[in-house]
Parts: sequence; structure tokens; C-alpha cells
Amino acid sequence: MDTTVNNIANVTGGIGAGNFIESDIDSQLFRFNNDDTPLMNLMLRAKRVKVNSPEVDHYMIDEPASYVTTVTQCGGVGNTVATLNIPVYDRLAVKPHFTLLVEGVDGYDEKGKVTPGRNLMLYVTEREQGSNNPIVIAVNGERANSGDETTLVPTIPKGARLTILANSLYETQKEVEPDLMVPQPTRVYLQKRGMNQVVSDYFESQKKRIPFTKSVIAEQAIANFKVRGNRTLWAGRGGKFVVSADKMGLQTVYTTEGVRWQIRCEMQAPVEWTVNQVIALAKMFFTGEDVPRTAILLAGKNLLEAIQHIDYTKHPEIQIAPKVNSLGWTVTNFHTVFGDIEIKREPTLDGLGWSNSGALIGENRLVHYVYSSEHTFSDRVDGEEAVRSGVLIWDALALKGSCHIWIDGEGTAEASGDISRWSLWESAEAPSGSNVYDGARFYLVVDCPGMSPIAKCGQMWEAVSSDSGFTWRQVKGEL
Repeated sequence: MDTTVNNIANVTGGIGAGNFIESDIDSQLFRFNNDDTPLMNLMLRAKRVKVNSPEVDHYMIDEPASYVTTVTQCGGVGNTVATLNIPVYDRLAVKPHFTLLVEGVDGYDEKGKVTPGRNLMLYVTEREQGSNNPIVIAVNGERANSGDETTLVPTIPKGARLTILANSLYETQKEVEPDLMVPQPTRVYLQKRGMNQVVSDYFESQKKRIPFTKSVIAEQAIANFKVRGNRTLWAGRGGKFVVSADKMGLQTVYTTEGVRWQIRCEMQAPVEWTVNQVIALAKMFFTGEDVPRTAILLAGKNLLEAIQHIDYTKHPEIQIAPKVNSLGWTVTNFHTVFGDIEIKREPTLDGLGWSNSGALIGENRLVHYVYSSEHTFSDRVDGEEAVRSGVLIWDALALKGSCHIWIDGEGTAEASGDISRWSLWESAEAPSGSNVYDGARFYLVVDCPGMSPIAKCGQMWEAVSSDSGFTWRQVKGEL
């Protein structure tokens, strides 16, 4: 009997040759060593997209941005126009004739008197040449004289949130700049993975005399193939490089980017979890601009243990119980008013040194890119009395949307320009010490008068460096 994948299928639920990633067969591979490789199993159940290149332009498309934020102080110099300094990637999203509502800045009435609690509104007249920053006038700004037709643009502080409202056209206008925005793609590399077996003719001739068969070897080979592939899906770093291959000359190698590095939102895990903190996590996950249907927390063993130790006696309204989910996994289901979080242990995180960490993932926000469908081979080994058989697959896992959250319990990650990072704060006193730095963000699980009299539970606050130490500023909008 030759060693082929057809024989492997006999011990793995019917995974026949050429069917490793076919939709009607994936459920069989999904059930093989199901609990060892949860992330790979999620990939096998995700939407599959066939591509014709190992390089893919991937779009993490969410709903259109609802606001922009100033990066420096603007206006306030007694002029009727002002240029807003906003992030480069937001400048084309704010078009001429748009109206913007400035949170935290009061507008004025027709007589030029300030109207507390009624926000300032701006009108975009054009873009600044070169920078593309929007140039604005104030709709309800300050008036030098009560009868003036034009108003002055008051001071707009750094970090002010500008909510994008509808455009407003002049009397005879019918043409406006198209509102379609082409999102910025990220380059995803599909990694080619292979599984080989070599069985000697001697082993074949002795199979009746020993208790092991090639089925056992096949089973172990597939187990190793899935486990090592699962590590890559978590922690691999994307790359493209050239190597010299025997008989084939220069060849290109692609490595895929792991999910750990694709997630753009990171939360510092608390030392001791509480019910309020898990509810806060659910709120951030389910109430952003990208709203997933389900939440699966794949957790390292220490993070899973910490969550299991939560004291629920003071929260009889909270439901936490084991259940079998739609994927066939036995999970711990944490029910909140925002949505359910299904918690499952991910052994691969322990092997990677991330036992205190985990990832909160939206199951319907995954894409499985496939360049080459799985195929098999079985050849005689040149110069040897043996047969080599194997499986080749070329694919990648990519995330859609911005709902996914990495929970960092190792304390080694640092915030970068394109990653939103924060910690949960459960004290009335303001944070201090080494965990406070310029730009450090804290999600308040309780009211925190130590930061500000208006710092309330459910808000995000940010540390701002000053000559006298740190001041605190509320961060508004989605993460």
C-alpha cells in the first residue's frame, strides 16, 4: 500500500486528495485535533477568497469615518477663516462644502454672545494648496459687531473632535466633489506551506510485524502541520525575499503576517479582572464603527484563569456558563447587555510565550485568501528505497474591520503611530508612576475625580505632558 494522502484520509475523517480547503471538506479538517489549533479552525471556517497572486491588496474596510481630530491648535487669531491641521490620512475625507461640528467648543448667537453647551459649527470652503488641510469659516462664530455678516473662528484646541455632517451647497450649486473614498490597502503575502512524509520500503514490508502503521505517521504529520501553521497564523511576520534553490536558481519566498500584528487595537490586561472590566471590554468591542456579530476570546492559560477567578456574587444579573457554540467548541459564555463573549483557551499562545494575553476576534471579520488549492504528490526518492508523499497549500489569514482587540498581559508591547493602545482604570485616583506617559490612554471603569470632576465611568482619558507634569484630556469618538 503506497503512502498517499488518500490513506491519510482514512484516519482523518475523509480528507481526500485535493480537498484540504474545499468548503464541503473543511468541516472534516476542522474537527481534526479541534482544540489544539483554534485560530486555524477559524480560518478554515472563514470566507474563502481565491486569488491569482501570492501578493494581495487587502482592505480593512469599516463604515466611513464619522469624525476627524485636530493635531494642533487652530483658529483664534481674529480671522474670519482658519486652516485646520488634521492627520494626513483624514484630509481627503473632509471635502469642500462639508459642515463640521466641533465638540467642546461653544458657538455664538446672532448677537455675538457665547452659547454654552451649543457647539461651534464650521463650513469647509476649500483645501489648502500643498497640504490638503481644510480651510474653514465659522457658521456660528464670534462677531466683532452684532450686525456683521461674517464671523470670527474661535480657538479650536489640539485634539478637538470634528464630527462630519452633511454638505451644504450654495443657491445655484449642483456639482460637488464625489464622496467616494478609495481606502488605503495593506499588502498581504500568502505563505506556501508543505507537509512531507518519507516511508521506507523496509517499513512497508514489516508493517504486519509491528503495531504501528502509516496511518499513525499520517495522523502525527497532520497534527504537526496544523500546530506549526497555527503558530504562523498568530505570530508570523510578513516578508518577501529571494533564495537560491538547487536546480531552480533564484526563487521568491513569501511569509505571511500573523494576526497578532494585524490587530490595531491593544488593551493592557489588568492585574486582577472584575465584572466591570469585562463589561467595558464588551462595550468597546460591540459599539465601535465596525460591529461584528459574535465575539470569540482566544486566551492564553493565565488570562483564562484570571477571568475565571472573577467574583460574580455582586452581579447576579451577569450570566456566565459553558455552552457549545456554532463552531462545535465548548466555550465559557459571558453574557452582557452589549453582546456575548465566548471564551476559549488557545494552547498556541502558551507556546509563543503569551500565556497572559489573548485576542478578542469577530468571527465574521476574517478572510481566508487562497492562491493555490491544496494538492498532493507521491514520488520515489532518488537513490533511496523509499517513497515521499506530501501536501502543499498556499494561503493567508487576514482581518476585516477594526473591532478586533489584542489583550496584552505580557507588558512588552508599546504603542505606535497606527495602533490604539489603552489600559482599564478602576480607581478614583488618577494614574501615576511609570504607567503614565505623554499620550497614555485609560478607559475609566469607575468615576475618576482625580483626573477631572467630569471624568466619568465609560469615558476614555489621555495623559498630556506639560511643564508641571501631566494634565488629563478626554478622548472622544471610537477607538
